[in-house]
Amino acid sequence: MEEFILKLANEDKKLSCAAAFKIAKELDIDISEVGKKADEMGIKISNCELGQFGKFKHDIPNDDVEIFLKIKPFLDEKNRINCMEARNIAKQTKGFKAIRGVLKSHKIDVKYCKLGCFKEKKGKKVVVKTKIWIENSDGELLFGKGKTEVLDVIDQTGSIKKAAELLDMNYKKCWNHLKILEKNFDNELFETKPGGGKGAGTSLKPKAHELMKAYKQLQADIEEFSNKRFKELFLNK
Repeated sequence: MEEFILKLANEDKKLSCAAAFKIAKELDIDISEVGKKADEMGIKISNCELGQFGKFKHDIPNDDVEIFLKIKPFLDEKNRINCMEARNIAKQTKGFKAIRGVLKSHKIDVKYCKLGCFKEKKGKKVVVKTKIWIENSDGELLFGKGKTEVLDVIDQTGSIKKAAELLDMNYKKCWNHLKILEKNFDNELFETKPGGGKGAGTSLKPKAHELMKAYKQLQADIEEFSNKRFKELFLNK
């Protein structure tokens, strides 16, 4: 193993994350063994493929809903995902660059690196999380996170059926979300073209994009104010 590590390490005695996994695969050993041996040899692991450190850390955020929905079930209460689970999702979807962007966009940390590159982050700041929805005078739900998510996934996939599958929702429920939205806002929000050729599928109309943008901005503004007020009430004493 030492020979492989020395061969792939650079002159600064650094071995890239990708190279470490390549060695593990080549030798058919657990990746943790490569990490331990590199540490013994005084060689540092560089350029985490999940963007936790190194040259990929500054990748542009990417709000790919399909990838995020794959990640979501694996997140813990601190908004973290296991390193190996994230790597598997990257291989199953659009690759490491795409998943790095999603992790960055949703401020998701990676934990339990089997190469031993980073430990659990200590002293993370406390943040206030909020959930908002819009109701009418009768207390009926008009719009919220769930319906925004439905619109978002349809916008990215161009298909109600595909959106329902990704959201683990039956087609009828997904369709009902859309019809309720149109009824609540008295406006057509989407257009569906039947068939399997070019141009077929479901696309959102400008009003739907307007609603999504407004809801996301409202959510962001409320969270920003909540965290500011939290600091004033709890931390500045």
